[in-house]
Amino acid sequence: MIEPITLLLASLIIFCGALTQSLIGFGLAVVASPLLYIIDPSLVPAPVIMMGFSIALLTLFRERGQLEFNGLQYALLGRIPGGIIGATLIIIAPQPILGLAIAGIVALAVGLSLMKFSIPVNRFSLFIAGVLSGVFGNIAAIGGPPLAILLSGKDAGQFRAALSAFFIFSSMIALIILAFAGLLTLEHFYISLMLLPSVILGYLVAGRLVGRVDKQKTRSLTLALCAVSALVLTIKSIIELA
Repeated sequence: MIEPITLLLASLIIFCGALTQSLIGFGLAVVASPLLYIIDPSLVPAPVIMMGFSIALLTLFRERGQLEFNGLQYALLGRIPGGIIGATLIIIAPQPILGLAIAGIVALAVGLSLMKFSIPVNRFSLFIAGVLSGVFGNIAAIGGPPLAILLSGKDAGQFRAALSAFFIFSSMIALIILAFAGLLTLEHFYISLMLLPSVILGYLVAGRLVGRVDKQKTRSLTLALCAVSALVLTIKSIIELA
């Protein structure tokens, strides 16, 4: 089972991730995955996916009046082949390579988030975003950025609601694929239950802050943290490969 100090650090990381996602619509995994992988690789991806499911459920409950599900089924369809590819890579790749992959995915997510894209939202683009989300999600639990970039033109409430609905169903798809691949254990469920209070606390704190904090500053701080954690994970993985 998880060591007490590891649980404490993981709880703090998950709290920060849940707070970020509740405020800007995504970010739990982008914040948490590289940091959790540094302290204990077994915490990625399954427990992070479960935490993502939990915060998405809470956020969708808050934003349920803003939900427009039109077209998200195509993104969920793409999540299936993408998830299978991601699970296969977990099985065949050594741990330091997975560390580099997670760091690379975070760095890519940060880079794409800084750019301004105007991609047409249609069946094809939603499917491709779903495939990329599946690959990233099953390797590092970071399935949000591809769809977040595609839907970035939506109203903030609609954005959070659409992403939350996608996360709920895509998390279930990811966990089913991981279970069939033998990458989901009872220990992952126990760890997730221990981390769940941090998700709830992050959500409740965010509920007090929504509308009061500068979303742009929060986003910038989140991206800076992600960039630093990706750099640290890259260095750690390279040292392990040497």
